[in-house]
Amino acid sequence: MEEYLKDTVFLDYKNSNFDIFLDDMDPYLPKKELATILYYKVRDAFLYDPYHLDLTESGLTASNVLGKKRAWCVEKSSVLAAAARKFGIPSRLGYAIVTNHIGVEKLSQYLRREEIVFHGFVELFIEGKWVKCTPAFDQRICRVSGVSALDWDGEHDSLFQEFDHGRKFMEYLHFYGMFDDVPIELMNAEMKKYYPHLFEEVYDSKEFSFKHL
Repeated sequence: MEEYLKDTVFLDYKNSNFDIFLDDMDPYLPKKELATILYYKVRDAFLYDPYHLDLTESGLTASNVLGKKRAWCVEKSSVLAAAARKFGIPSRLGYAIVTNHIGVEKLSQYLRREEIVFHGFVELFIEGKWVKCTPAFDQRICRVSGVSALDWDGEHDSLFQEFDHGRKFMEYLHFYGMFDDVPIELMNAEMKKYYPHLFEEVYDSKEFSFKHL
């Protein structure tokens, strides 16, 4: 488990920003309780925002995300994975291609296709097993979108609901696997394959921005 506990280039939990972000946490709580508190803390600390994507090393570094009020799934997953390691909970990062069927008309226009590439989630090792969780959609964005916020109990996998109020919400089309750190080169390569226009033009507006290697 050593590789899933280390401080890394992107999961840099030894950075002082994490001391500030986690100063209200009780490190002596049981690991499962700690993990679930961290999940909700990260989920709701940032407004979910997939319209400003930064795929550079600086943009994908977890301690830098802590200075934001808005973050997308990849950023939130990195923060949770790093925070868990700080408390001795092994963590790894998972990524997938998904389609989201609620409230993404605007995003689909920018991406020019329905698939959302490199949707991020986290696996934490708790009580002898790996458990998946997805801290992306905060309570506020869920209310706006008319879907239920995704809960997590630290025992069962919690990925996005397939259905909510009778509507199809999110489908997982492809899994990239699990990683001990952010695979920045692969992320940029896959984004370029699916969204080549984002790498050929400059996107830097209040409505949408995209930075890459």
